[in-house]
Amino acid sequence: MAVLSKVIISALIIGFVTEISKRHPTYGGIIAALPLVSLLSLFWMQIQGEKTAQLSQFASGVLTGIPATVCLLAILAFLLKIHVPFWLALCVGILGWVVFLWMQKIFLNILCN
Repeated sequence: MAVLSKVIISALIIGFVTEISKRHPTYGGIIAALPLVSLLSLFWMQIQGEKTAQLSQFASGVLTGIPATVCLLAILAFLLKIHVPFWLALCVGILGWVVFLWMQKIFLNILCN
């Protein structure tokens, strides 16, 4: 029952953001930029009784992914602006995300060692 509740509540929030985006794309984008998935995940982890250390580790992981996500969205926005088909633009954006994460990991390993 707990899993079903999580799915329903999460789906309602995503549906709400999608409906706002249909009518007002800019506002929908701003709302979607909120860390909804991260906050929902932290909320559900807390409800499930996860320890603070695990919540902290999760939040740190989210922070690590933010620069790569910005890269993905920048690539996607640029390619869509120049009329590249959506699916191709999305694939290139995801590839950019993967490459950015890989380069970030190498950079952080060099920096930390």
